[in-house]
Amino acid sequence: MANRRSRGAPNGDFSYVSRVVKYTLFLFNMIFWVIALVMVAIGVYARVSKHAETAMACLAVDPAMLLMAVGVLMFLITFCGCVGSLRENICLLQIRSPLIGVNLLLFLLPSVQFCVFLILIFLLQLAAGILGFIFSDKARAKVTELITDAVIHYRDDLDLQNLIDYGQREFGCCGGTAFTDWQHNMYFNCTPENLSRERCSVPYSCCLISKDEAVINTMCGSGLQLQNFLEAAEVIHTNGCIDKLVDWIHSNLFLLGGVALGLAVPQLVGIMLSQILINQIREQIDLQNYNHRHQSDPWR
Repeated sequence: MANRRSRGAPNGDFSYVSRVVKYTLFLFNMIFWVIALVMVAIGVYARVSKHAETAMACLAVDPAMLLMAVGVLMFLITFCGCVGSLRENICLLQIRSPLIGVNLLLFLLPSVQFCVFLILIFLLQLAAGILGFIFSDKARAKVTELITDAVIHYRDDLDLQNLIDYGQREFGCCGGTAFTDWQHNMYFNCTPENLSRERCSVPYSCCLISKDEAVINTMCGSGLQLQNFLEAAEVIHTNGCIDKLVDWIHSNLFLLGGVALGLAVPQLVGIMLSQILINQIREQIDLQNYNHRHQSDPWR
C-alpha cells in the first residue's frame, strides 16, 4: 500500500481507505491511551507508596489495584487501536474492541451488517441488567462478602480507609449490614484479647455529625458496639451500607442509566469507526488483488 493517496486525490491511485476515518480513529484511541497511562501511573504510585506487609494483605479490596487493572486493560485495547489504524491492520482493529465476541462474529460473518451487532450489544446489556435483578440475592451475597473483607482490612490500607469513610459519611451508614459488622475488624472487636483503644468502637465516619461542628470528635464511636440499636442510634448511623446503596440505586436509576449511556457512546463510536476502517481495508485489498491479476494477465 505504499505511495497510496487518499480517495479522490487527483493524479493518484484510487484508495478505498479514507484518511479522515483512519486518523480520526487514531486520535480517538490516542486520547484514551493517554488516559490509560495516567490511570496506571496513579495506581502504581499508590501501590509503591504503601508498606509492603500491609499492601499484600488486602489486594482484593485495594482501590489502587482496581485502578491499575482497568488502566492496563484500557491501555492494551487502545494501543491495538492506535497501531491498527496507522498500519491498517485488520487483526489489531478487531482486537481493539473490548467486545471480543462481537469481533469474532464480525470475522466469521463479514457479510452481516454491523448495525445488527450494535443492537445485539444493547440487548446483551439489557439481559445483563435483567439477570442482575433475577440473581440479586447472589449479587448481594457477593457484595456483602466484599464489604466484610474491606471492613477487616480497614486499618491496613489508607486508600481503603478513606474510601470506606467517604461511603459511610455520604450514605449515612455504618458497616455492611449493620454497625456490628465492625466486630470483624481486629482493632474494633470486643474480644478480651483486644488491647486496642478502639475496642468495641466504630469509625468516626459512622457518627451523626452536625454540619455546625467546627471540630470533629474522632472518638465519637467509642464503645458503641456494647450498646443496643436504639441507644447507638442516638450517636451513630446503625443501618448497613448495603441497604443504603440499594435504596440509592433504586432512586437514581435514570442517573445511572445516563452515566451508562455516556460510557457506552465512546465505546460504540470506537467500534463503528473500527468496523468502517476494516471494511475499507478489505475493499482496498480486493482492489489491489484485482489490479494485480489484470496486470499479470491482461486477458483475464
